[in-house]
Amino acid sequence: MATRPDPSDGVAQLAELLREVPPTGRARVPDAAAAVDPETRRRLRRRRAITGGISAGVVVALIAAYVGYALTAPLAPPAGAASPPPAVSGPAAAVALPPDGVSAISVAGGDGYLGAEASGIWMGDGIDEVRPMASISKLITAMVVLEAKPLAGVDDPGPTLTFDKDDHALYDKYYVLGATIAPMPTGSSMSLHDALEAMLVVSACNYAEAVAEWAFGSQWAFLAATKTWLAKQGLAHTTMVEPTGVDARNVTTPSDLIALGKLAMANPVIAEIVAAERLDAPGLEGMWATNTLLGEYGIRGIKTGTLGPDASNLLFSAELGVGLDEPLDVTGVVLGGFSHETVDRDVTALLASIQAGFHSVAVAEKGRELGSYTTPWGASARMVLADDASLYTWSNTPIEVTMTPVRSSTGRAGEQLGTVTWTAGPQSVTVPVVLDATIEQPDAWWRLTHPFELGE
Repeated sequence: MATRPDPSDGVAQLAELLREVPPTGRARVPDAAAAVDPETRRRLRRRRAITGGISAGVVVALIAAYVGYALTAPLAPPAGAASPPPAVSGPAAAVALPPDGVSAISVAGGDGYLGAEASGIWMGDGIDEVRPMASISKLITAMVVLEAKPLAGVDDPGPTLTFDKDDHALYDKYYVLGATIAPMPTGSSMSLHDALEAMLVVSACNYAEAVAEWAFGSQWAFLAATKTWLAKQGLAHTTMVEPTGVDARNVTTPSDLIALGKLAMANPVIAEIVAAERLDAPGLEGMWATNTLLGEYGIRGIKTGTLGPDASNLLFSAELGVGLDEPLDVTGVVLGGFSHETVDRDVTALLASIQAGFHSVAVAEKGRELGSYTTPWGASARMVLADDASLYTWSNTPIEVTMTPVRSSTGRAGEQLGTVTWTAGPQSVTVPVVLDATIEQPDAWWRLTHPFELGE
């Protein structure tokens, strides 16, 4: 019996191992593994074939899925930016204040354009300078009389006045003074409404004094009532010493007359009388108004006044059309103009300059480019204004421009991306921002080769 090497002998163990290694240098395979059943081999081959087929199918399916995804996946919206159009404004208005004397003007009904302060005293020159008011005094006389002897309305003739010898003498009195007069025969009679027409429309001084004395019984009583009335109306810079204005001590200021003009036009009887271009009172038919501007630029009154050279006055009211839904309510005054003709010229120039200060300003031009969209595949389109637009403004009022965020969803020509709005005062106009061309879609090759640029 052979003796096994001592396990402690390392050399012996190595020799034993070397004897068990085949000549080829490979470890010997057990005999049971060397002989494989043919059926087992077939099963192994089928398994390998099935596994390979599944792997290939998975690869094909993955490729098909990617192609389907790449060709149909939504695209990220095109990138782009737009800037609103620059702010614009119209030309500055040049309001032509009368160059002679002192003046003031107030404008109501245009607060959204001119500011609320315009309905006070909007503009003027020497607005608190005291000047003789001449026949504008008759307007105060009429209003004081109507407070004491009110009429029920424009169709109410009021009480009847009968003129005696003393009244008739007033005709001669004012004729000598070179003042404006109208016939007043002794024993003639007239309604209060018609007498007020004579003193306000044709500025008859004899009628102003006769009416004042009739209403109050004496000049002293009339002047006392007038002083009280002026104080109640806050007309602190206005003084009356007689009812007609022939005395230069009847004085006022432009600021006081603006307030007086508004009070007068708020009285329906006064407003109706001062708008008449000529008289239709019995015995005075056809006499023309001293206010030759009636009807021009919407002028509807109020009272003229003249007191010697370089003292032509006009207190006026006008409904001035300037292209708005309603006309402006203008009250103005000139004291100390060179003549009636120059005052008329200056007042019409003033009103015309206000009209010219209202204008349409072009703010949008159809097709104006505000920006562009571009895509990763190289397509592009411009963002443009869809329409022309204008905004109605006063003078050089700043026009505010605002734009909503722009974004494309379809990329089709004409798609509305946002809006631009222009605003000045109470007016605004909005214009859509649109694409000027369709943004072309990428081709299949670009989609297949740019997987990381697909999807929203």
